[in-house]
Amino acid sequence: MKKPVVTNDALAHGLSNRLAFRLYQCANLLNKTGTRALERHDVTTQQWAILGALVRDRWVNGIAVRDLAALLMVSRQNLTGVLSRLESRGLVERVVDENDNRSRLIRLTKAGWQRWADMQEDIAGFYADAMRDLSTNDMIHALHYLDRLRQNLRAVDEAQGGED
Repeated sequence: MKKPVVTNDALAHGLSNRLAFRLYQCANLLNKTGTRALERHDVTTQQWAILGALVRDRWVNGIAVRDLAALLMVSRQNLTGVLSRLESRGLVERVVDENDNRSRLIRLTKAGWQRWADMQEDIAGFYADAMRDLSTNDMIHALHYLDRLRQNLRAVDEAQGGED
């Protein structure tokens, strides 16, 4: 990783501060409004993210908790609690890894797949409302810049000795 150039540029500092704060606000609103959008399904945004990860073709047979935590960019400790709640509700299960009998993988149960299917209409409506007035081009650009920011934040995390 190349060393960042530190400047005393007040404009750049102010923009960085505003952008970071705006992302913080958006994350909080996404959490609050996403949970409300799926209230009738009894699913929070954290649970929604887990279910959404587990339906990917790549992980339909299961994913290790450490890999799921890395994908979602959360600590294993935080993920464990959410997984336990989903497991107690019968939406996910822990299964033996066929490649390593000592390891367990997380995967959706039949009820978890049904819950995911039941949520799709509400998810589509939520996205339509949340992304209103954003063109396809706007969304592509936003994804590009958010990916770059995520990469930079990962590098900061690693430089700080982050474990997760």
